[in-house]
Amino acid sequence: MGGPLAGVRAVELAGRGPGPFGAMVLADLGAEVVRVCRVEEVASGDGGAGGGERGGGPGGGPDGGGGDETGGIARMIAGRRRIDLVTRGRRSIAVDLKHPDGLAAVRRLIERADVLVEGFRPGVAERLGIGPSVCLELNPRLVYARITGWGQDGPYASTPGHDINYVALAGALDPLRASPGAAPAPPLNMLGDYGGGGMLLAVGILSALVERSRSGRGQVVDAAMIDGVALLTTLFHGMRAEGLWSDTPGTNVLDLGAPFYNVYATADGRYVTIGCGEPQFYASLVRKLGLSVDLVRSQADPASWPAARDALAEVFKTKTLDEWRALLEGTDTCFAPVLTLGEAPGHPHNVSRGTFTSVDGVVQPAPAPRFSRTPASAGPPPASPGEHTTRVLLDWGFGGAEVDALLGAGAVAQAQ
Repeated sequence: MGGPLAGVRAVELAGRGPGPFGAMVLADLGAEVVRVCRVEEVASGDGGAGGGERGGGPGGGPDGGGGDETGGIARMIAGRRRIDLVTRGRRSIAVDLKHPDGLAAVRRLIERADVLVEGFRPGVAERLGIGPSVCLELNPRLVYARITGWGQDGPYASTPGHDINYVALAGALDPLRASPGAAPAPPLNMLGDYGGGGMLLAVGILSALVERSRSGRGQVVDAAMIDGVALLTTLFHGMRAEGLWSDTPGTNVLDLGAPFYNVYATADGRYVTIGCGEPQFYASLVRKLGLSVDLVRSQADPASWPAARDALAEVFKTKTLDEWRALLEGTDTCFAPVLTLGEAPGHPHNVSRGTFTSVDGVVQPAPAPRFSRTPASAGPPPASPGEHTTRVLLDWGFGGAEVDALLGAGAVAQAQ
């Protein structure tokens, strides 16, 4: 694979949620990422070793530690899912980390890697014998990247949790209410698992690789979703300090309080978005809707917002989504239709930019960002657990007799 990270080698101790997403970003950008799954998965076909966010972080780990989610969210999803796109772009090996030969094999991979990604509960990697001190002694240039929910320390560190909990404790869930008395609407698991988790993990890894290019030394990257989600709320803490943000939902510019930054229903039960915070764009919208310019004159007065919202809502209910698209798309009204996951890949703008791609007939988001000389690639489709065990071990310096011995001992497994 090409991409700006071509030549970087990473070992991913398979889990669910933010760890795999961060590893996917690395693979999309050209890194060679080997996903280490459990040997049990070769028979079960369950591609998510570690089982979700056990014990306060993604992945209770191969030791089966407390908080096993066998009957939980991750297992419920995995039981129905056959295409785990977040695991795209990398090869998979199956290893028994409790087997001494299996552990030794993973340590040999780590010796040759630039990056290790693990998402176990705090202390699990250390108990398995692949904690930071051991791995950095084996490979002083290693970037040891760990992702948890609550972090490696603190009162919550060892407690179970999921995306919704981290978003709540970081203060990011409460603002996601449309009005007083309304329950917060969790942003799926995009804010904690992926935005504040996997993406932050990838940023940390890339930063450590840049620093290593100067110092020649690796280090530990401690990424926690609670920290990452809190980081995403930086703007709003500044606004609160200035008195520009209220904890009362539906009264602020960005939480559906403002008429010019809002979501409106159409005649056919669909929705459109308006984001014209600038007066000139709001004026353009008001003209096209046939409303009074007084709305623009009072734009900065929050007391006028409820009446203005009602006026816009009434007008938007007079036409269908397609009619509004025909009138407003491509204009300076800061308009966009609310599309479903199925509709988004077919929108002309997304088609033109190649925002989505198709791999083996499966439509999915394309890698981002774009690079002028070293384009990223979505890579091959998700691998089955243990699909590449033999080939990866040979490619990473194991001899054929060594691989046969590992397979014969049950320390590793090759999917058929």
